[in-house]
Amino acid sequence: MNNNPLNIVVVGTGMYVCGRGTDGYGTILPAVYEWARCGCMGDLYIVGIHIEGINTVKRKVEKLNRLFGLEIEPKYFPDSDNCDPEAYKVAIRDIPRPACAIVVAPDHLHRDIAGDAVGNNIHTLVVKPLAPTVKEVVELIGLQEKSGVYCAVEFHKRLDRSNLKLRDTVVSGKIGNPLYFIVEYSQRKSIPEEKFKSWVEDTNVFQYLGIHYVDIIYFVTGAIPRRVMAIGQKNYLSSKGIDNFDSIQVVVEWEMPSGALFSSVLLTNWIDPESSSAMSNQRIKVVGTKGRYEADQKKRGICVTSDEEGIEEPNPDFCSMYGSRNGDISFQGYGIDSITRFLKDVTQIESGQLKVEELENRRPTFKESIVPTVIIEAVNRSIVEDGRWVNTVFENSRFSRFE
Repeated sequence: MNNNPLNIVVVGTGMYVCGRGTDGYGTILPAVYEWARCGCMGDLYIVGIHIEGINTVKRKVEKLNRLFGLEIEPKYFPDSDNCDPEAYKVAIRDIPRPACAIVVAPDHLHRDIAGDAVGNNIHTLVVKPLAPTVKEVVELIGLQEKSGVYCAVEFHKRLDRSNLKLRDTVVSGKIGNPLYFIVEYSQRKSIPEEKFKSWVEDTNVFQYLGIHYVDIIYFVTGAIPRRVMAIGQKNYLSSKGIDNFDSIQVVVEWEMPSGALFSSVLLTNWIDPESSSAMSNQRIKVVGTKGRYEADQKKRGICVTSDEEGIEEPNPDFCSMYGSRNGDISFQGYGIDSITRFLKDVTQIESGQLKVEELENRRPTFKESIVPTVIIEAVNRSIVEDGRWVNTVFENSRFSRFE
């Protein structure tokens, strides 16, 4: 696939981009380096707000260049010590075509940053959620339709083989009609206390974590939400001066394309102990009229015990580095595949091998993000109204990608 080199602009310098605050490299940078192996990569643009973030990325790039034996030299924005929240506008304006943008910024900034990228006719990938409100998502879909570029949301759990097996199990009818889903998903308290400290009060644990499994339920069933209720607890984080929920529990009633109803219960928290054996504790259970499907997505069959790190249960399927000698290094997993698949799609679109409309219903496009965002809005309403049931915008309308 040696077409015109694809220029990439990454907006963000945090943990998911480069592993800031950890000994690792995040997910976005490793994926870009894996993509560079294919020979289709042009220039790399990295956009931050503060010079501290840019300097962190520079250090990670130097290490990755040595590991991969490559000489990638990103262009950085801003390129001075000045704080510049709008540095991304310069990068988007200056990047030569063909080009794409990967937006890895706080949730409440997605609409403006992605909107500018799409408005400048740049193919765009946004980390989940696409935006906190339906209004913003509808606006982004309108911009995408006007520009004709390809736009997707980085719902990487759709590529987890465990969830692909779940989808096949449900679609095949093996366990009959779904009756209920139970999801448990939590992370360590360092996420709200340290990693997201500067913007943690602009999101919540359901919007950040739970939305992954909302998308999976939609991906697996094609169902639409009818009503939503949510409750949450403020205890630990508030004692640390952070005005946010420790835990949020959400119930959603869904309707299948056939008209059959089922429910989902999503239990989320981000105050797990730092001594937890994995960053994410996650499992899903589905009970149907003919059987059940259960997946422990924390225990992937590996346990490492050491004096320094204690007990670790790594997920080799998400984003792991393999190899020990210079030139042998590779990053593998569905986190990597999610990014490189987007880059491959864009490259094929630019070369005329693929049309944007062919990816609708096959990828987590902006349009596919309507359902998760409807539930985010309903949760954020219900939780401040003492757990009141909130009917969704789909209550009196038929909506399904399968119709």
